[in-house]
Amino acid sequence: MLIHEREVKKLELMANTIRQDIIKMLVEAGSGHSAGPLDMADIFTVLYFHTLHHNPKKPDWPERDRLALSCGHICPVRYAAMARAGYFPLKELATLRKLGSRLQGHPELNRLPGTENTSGPLAQGISVAVGMALAARLDKKKWRVYAVLSDGEHNEGQLWEAVLCAGKNKLSNLTAIIDRNNIQIDGATEDIMPLEPFADKYRAFGWHVIEIDGHNIRQIVEAYEEAKHIAEKPTAIIAHTIPGRGVSFMEKKYEWHGMPPNAEQARAALKELRAIREKISG
Repeated sequence: MLIHEREVKKLELMANTIRQDIIKMLVEAGSGHSAGPLDMADIFTVLYFHTLHHNPKKPDWPERDRLALSCGHICPVRYAAMARAGYFPLKELATLRKLGSRLQGHPELNRLPGTENTSGPLAQGISVAVGMALAARLDKKKWRVYAVLSDGEHNEGQLWEAVLCAGKNKLSNLTAIIDRNNIQIDGATEDIMPLEPFADKYRAFGWHVIEIDGHNIRQIVEAYEEAKHIAEKPTAIIAHTIPGRGVSFMEKKYEWHGMPPNAEQARAALKELRAIREKISG
């Protein structure tokens, strides 16, 4: 057993808190993306509260693990996780997308400490992550690189060039986590640009592939741990997720990819999430 049931429950509660933070941020901002941030709350919770070697009080600690966000539009989930981890005050979450805020709609490298890359154009984050992993190897460093990708951005050619480079260089210090929620802004991924057989494509490029339920805390923990023990291959964790997870009227609806809730919808969403929290608490 890699993780005790008490710790699983603690992480589930934190993921729920982060989902509530996301709803509050988006309704305050009046713009932003809902589906992806909500479905990646479990992934980011395990990263920031279990897996990453990092120090929120020293965000530039040289020996920290690096986390590159390739799909920058889901940044509300990262901001919420960072605030809860202690990188900056929780009250700052209310400034999402506001003029002059450190929490822009897509992260900026030099604006917020703890942000490893600027990400607006899709597919570039994995290229940054490959460069970081190569640098760590050249410098003989033990820190690891994690990259979070969306499935829709696999339409971009640059992404596959980076995947090919990582496989060729056997970057075992690199783990990519892919949000396989099957939607993008215009509809279903398999209607717009089919990705399947998705896992086989990564294997063909020389990657170790793990497929998981992206909402199962134990599976997420085990996948991150397995990746650490893979030699001479980068690892791709394909996390099967439900877009809009935790909010019934958002789940599996691509229209919520790039749309925030209004005040009434936010109240309904928070009511559902609080009910889920009570159920987790038992």
